[in-house]
Amino acid sequence: MAKVLAALRNHWKKSTFGACLLGWGGHWLYGKHCDNLLRRAACQEAQAFGNQLIPATMPLKKATVFLNPAACKGKAGNLFEKNAAPILHLSGLDVTVVKTDYEGQAKKLLELMENTDLIIIAGGDGTVQEVLQEPGLLRIAAFSKIPIGFIPLGKTCTLSHTLYPESTNQVQHITNATLAILKGETVPLDVLQIKGEKEQPVFAVSGLRWGSYRDAGVKVNKYWYFGPLKTKAAHFFSTFKEWPQKHQAALMYLGPTERPPEEPDEKPSRPPLYVRLYRRLRSYWSSPKKLPQEVTPEDWEELKLSTIELSIATRNRQLDLTRTEDFMDICIEADSVSKGQFVHRGSQKMRDPHTCPEGSQCIQASRCILQLPEGTEGSFGIDNEEYEAMPVEVKLLPRKLRFFCDPRMREQMLHAAVQ
Repeated sequence: MAKVLAALRNHWKKSTFGACLLGWGGHWLYGKHCDNLLRRAACQEAQAFGNQLIPATMPLKKATVFLNPAACKGKAGNLFEKNAAPILHLSGLDVTVVKTDYEGQAKKLLELMENTDLIIIAGGDGTVQEVLQEPGLLRIAAFSKIPIGFIPLGKTCTLSHTLYPESTNQVQHITNATLAILKGETVPLDVLQIKGEKEQPVFAVSGLRWGSYRDAGVKVNKYWYFGPLKTKAAHFFSTFKEWPQKHQAALMYLGPTERPPEEPDEKPSRPPLYVRLYRRLRSYWSSPKKLPQEVTPEDWEELKLSTIELSIATRNRQLDLTRTEDFMDICIEADSVSKGQFVHRGSQKMRDPHTCPEGSQCIQASRCILQLPEGTEGSFGIDNEEYEAMPVEVKLLPRKLRFFCDPRMREQMLHAAVQ
């Protein structure tokens, strides 16, 4: 023992390095062990769903998974196979996996929509948008009725903040999201239809951003050598451009619309033919023909704006299941901010892109038209994807899609609405 202590004392640098390496290795192994325990517990819970008896005449539920293997720097495929796929298979679902990285995908998606009970999107914000952008997909009535599950595997997963509890453990976050799909609780989410003058419409579940904070945010990774200060560095160096950075535009918008009552999931059976004929004839002969009513012109509001950033966002982040009006939030931020405020707010917007700081003009609208001056350069950020800035019309499609969510999150939404 004395010789060992003497050797450790004489080679203290190597001893210190070895102790640090041993401590790190033990911590890494313990983390792997905890992840395996989480996977095992989730699989056991999924097995309970798979053991449920169903009638012999009832077919298995079919789930179509749209997986983006390139998400999370190419790690999404491995994350899905290790954490989500075993849960889905043990639950008794008939799972079909479609990778979103090949040509002819749109035709394949339209074919699968006719033969699936639920859709699962495995990836990040880009994967969600990629599925929604397929030509004609959102125009299919059946697609709007199919419940959608979201497994967060990408770098940015905005929807996960609404659908699932926060978790710093990636394995737990993925398994919780997959189990939420099996539990069957859903919430309706709004969609924005964003259409240029000539382009096909783009659909978004989060919103649109245009301005200096977004432009600085996309350059954060270029300043990786600043480490934890790279976000502040990106916004600080962007202030070296022309200051203040103003974005000029004209905005026309319509106010909120009244939310219609939800339709029942099960429609009543169709009456016999003779009953339908009788009702039609009675309606035709009993009621006098009415002259077509004049269409009331829409009450558009117009606004000239100068802003450092404009955002148009759905209410999906602050979901209220009991509200009586449908609208999107338009935030017009003041252009009179100091460089220090710009750097500070820029860091906040990296965590919550659609936050509306104090002093901004907030508008609730169901539809809007954004007119940009000729020669306007720059880009829009639509659900964290980049698009060329151009005049656009943004239309709210209220409660267009139903997403699976964790029952605890749904309960929190209803409890917050009652308070």
